[in-house]
Amino acid sequence: QVQLVESGGGLVQPGGSLRLSCAASGIIFPISAMGWYRQAPGKERELVARISSGGVSTNYADSVKGRFTISRDNAKNTVYLQMNSLKPEDTAVYYCRSFWGGYWGQGTQVTVSS
Repeated sequence: QVQLVESGGGLVQPGGSLRLSCAASGIIFPISAMGWYRQAPGKERELVARISSGGVSTNYADSVKGRFTISRDNAKNTVYLQMNSLKPEDTAVYYCRSFWGGYWGQGTQVTVSS
């Protein structure tokens, strides 16, 4: 049974930071590229960041470049998203995805508000 479990979301003030985690089970994590997506109310789900299976290659949406960092620990089957300098427009539900098999997590809410 495949499970992707996100954690680390919450309410943060503008300019603050959060670190999201996604723990994977049931997949061969080290061979899967992983990604973080987000979906704001009334908007389509968008790719925020992607990391290759070995962690060497990363890609980011223009809106988060320089503020967000994706990383992974293959020994722990976990992918992370460090989010700094958060803005109100970063408010969304954030989802973890395994590109191997196309699996999704359940999402974690991030709210940036004063």
